Amino acid sequence: MCPFIVRNISDAERIIRMVLGVFGMLLGFLFIQGPGGTLLGILGGLSFITGAAGWCGIYVLLKKELPVEESPSEEK
Repeated sequence: MCPFIVRNISDAERIIRMVLGVFGMLLGFLFIQGPGGTLLGILGGLSFITGAAGWCGIYVLLKKELPVEESPSEEK
């Protein structure tokens, strides 16, 4: 992963985005004809890419970050 991109999507949300992205791409590009299908396929692809990367640009604009997890070694 790139050192300058900080993940802002949780693991559960990443999995959901990737599964729904694949479903949207299949549905949009293979089963729905016309501009609606193309739009659904593109949105599905975008959802899959953000899930795979673990980074969402809209979350950056909204200043949403992952909660900081404390490791057991840091507790005193």
